[in-house]
Amino acid sequence: MRGFIDIDVDVDHGLAWPLLGALPLFVFGMWLLTVSASRIALFIGLGSTAMLVGSAYEIFVHTNPEILAAPWFPVVNTVGLTADAVATSTLLIVFATFPNGTPERRWERIAVVLLWTPVLVGPLTLLTNPHVVMSQFIGISGDSNPNPFVVPWLAWAAPFVHHLILQAWGAVALGLAVLASRSIFGAAEARARTRVMALAVAAAIVAFALWTFVPGLPGVEFLVYASMIAILVAAIHGILRYGAFDIGPGDRGARVERSSNILITVVYAAGVAMPALLLAPPLRTVPAILVTTLLAVVLLPARGWMQRRLHRALFGDRERQFGVLSELGAQLEQAAEPRDLLTRLAEAVREGLDASWVRIRLVSTAGRLADIPTETAGDVADASEPVESCDLIRGDETLGRIEVGPRRRRDYTDAERTLLRTVASQAAASVANMSLTEQLAEQLDELTASRERLVAAHDDERRRLERDLHDGIQQTLVAQIAGLRLARNRLERGELTPAELTLLQEQARDTLTDLRELASGIHPPVLSDNGLVAAVESGVARFPIPLLVDADSAVRQTRFPDDVETTAYYVVREALANTAKHANATHASVGLAQGNGRLFISISDDGCGMGDVSPPSRSYGGLANIRDRVAALRGAMRVSPNEPSGTTVFVELPVDGVVPAAGRTVVSVG
Repeated sequence: MRGFIDIDVDVDHGLAWPLLGALPLFVFGMWLLTVSASRIALFIGLGSTAMLVGSAYEIFVHTNPEILAAPWFPVVNTVGLTADAVATSTLLIVFATFPNGTPERRWERIAVVLLWTPVLVGPLTLLTNPHVVMSQFIGISGDSNPNPFVVPWLAWAAPFVHHLILQAWGAVALGLAVLASRSIFGAAEARARTRVMALAVAAAIVAFALWTFVPGLPGVEFLVYASMIAILVAAIHGILRYGAFDIGPGDRGARVERSSNILITVVYAAGVAMPALLLAPPLRTVPAILVTTLLAVVLLPARGWMQRRLHRALFGDRERQFGVLSELGAQLEQAAEPRDLLTRLAEAVREGLDASWVRIRLVSTAGRLADIPTETAGDVADASEPVESCDLIRGDETLGRIEVGPRRRRDYTDAERTLLRTVASQAAASVANMSLTEQLAEQLDELTASRERLVAAHDDERRRLERDLHDGIQQTLVAQIAGLRLARNRLERGELTPAELTLLQEQARDTLTDLRELASGIHPPVLSDNGLVAAVESGVARFPIPLLVDADSAVRQTRFPDDVETTAYYVVREALANTAKHANATHASVGLAQGNGRLFISISDDGCGMGDVSPPSRSYGGLANIRDRVAALRGAMRVSPNEPSGTTVFVELPVDGVVPAAGRTVVSVG
């Protein structure tokens, strides 16, 4: 306070160092003690406090020069020397062990212990020097002031104490050696964490060396103050980038934010007041007020930016993440197309988590995650492994998975993992609706295609009947009519023989047989007369490979509705036709069973198989015909491979009313 009050315009009041050098570091140290319990934070608080004590001592000596002659002054001077030494030792330890307070190598830890040796400067100078030893930064010599507390037999150690401990350059060199070793030769992580602080400290050492050995050098004081600010910036960089001093998002976030605002306010005030303080002797009151006001306005945006940056570092972008949650629902509702929904979801997750990339994989029809992602955001390679992931779950059903790559800055926190789970839970319902919409669209397309195939099949069947009637039976009947006309003419001439009539009779029987076979292809009479099992067994003898028909007693004793029996018969016939044409099988079997109001049909062979067949993906051929017939009765169809070879077609048909029939037999032809 006396430095402010007892001031003459022609005298340097010395306030630049305490206000621009020591005070910001002290506020930073006190802020650290409110948010961190780490040892390195305690050292910064202790060192900055000692720095202010030493600065207060210097101002006290300058404003009270008469105390230099007091007999008790050597003891008071010891307090000032010890304060400067404590500040030197603690700050050297902070720099050497930044950012976590623990060096990696054994020799570095020993060197850190030796950095405390400058603290002995106060007592040792009091005991070894016959005169008062003043700090060189005060600018006052104590050689003319005797030291009554000196111990004569320790006087031999005075040069050693003065040059090695008082100057503290040995400790400075040792601390710099530890910091340089960690930032240049340490592990990759240690080099990355200490590089910025090492550069700031190196700049500060150069500035202090110039200030000490080249006094009066123009601009050297500005370099000293700038280096102190650079060290603060490096410390803040360590907090934001690497969580230095064990500071991070947590339960003490509110306290951290309040302390951060105090720190930012002090730095802002120092920046605003610095020009006026440095230019106080030549600058008058009105210009000083104008400069200070102008700087206050200009630096105000920088103050707001610092507050936002620290808030983001302490709370992990919580406000932005809450904004993502609040906007996600509206974005999903605005998605016009199903794929647009996934695009918006991926972009929202990437922005909310600050992820380098995001990809979304949905569950395929086979029940497993698709190998190819459905949607991506950011630059992602196919082989990239996700850092975090969360399943999209709706009820008991897993719909897909959200996978995220590394963060662009720092690692993911627990809060961000919770955000990912919340987003996945919120988006699961929309993804389920999207999947349902796509399924309905596929079913509608399949229904349309099925109707088209049924119409085409009916047209093909009519054309086949027309072709069979025209090329077969019609030609036979024309020939028989011509034969009958010839027989009538021969009868009128008395030339007709019994053998000719016998030939005409055999031709009529052949025509009748052809008609029966044609009618059987349309709807076999045995199906109407004796039921499904008899109709299936009637074709056993004509099948080109051994065929086994196995029907349980419930099926043999039951007559199903006409549409069920007709569909089941043609399903079996179509499947067996596929086996005969394509399977290269040596054996086939047909199974018929009934239960729970459904008719179960299985057609199996030991042929070459069909691979992984997905019925909904087939839109042509025999399987498509079977599926269309089954779907018309609201049944189900499934195709699966046999072990070790072959294929089985499973069909389920719902049945309503039944009529009792005969008992069970097994027919086998080989």
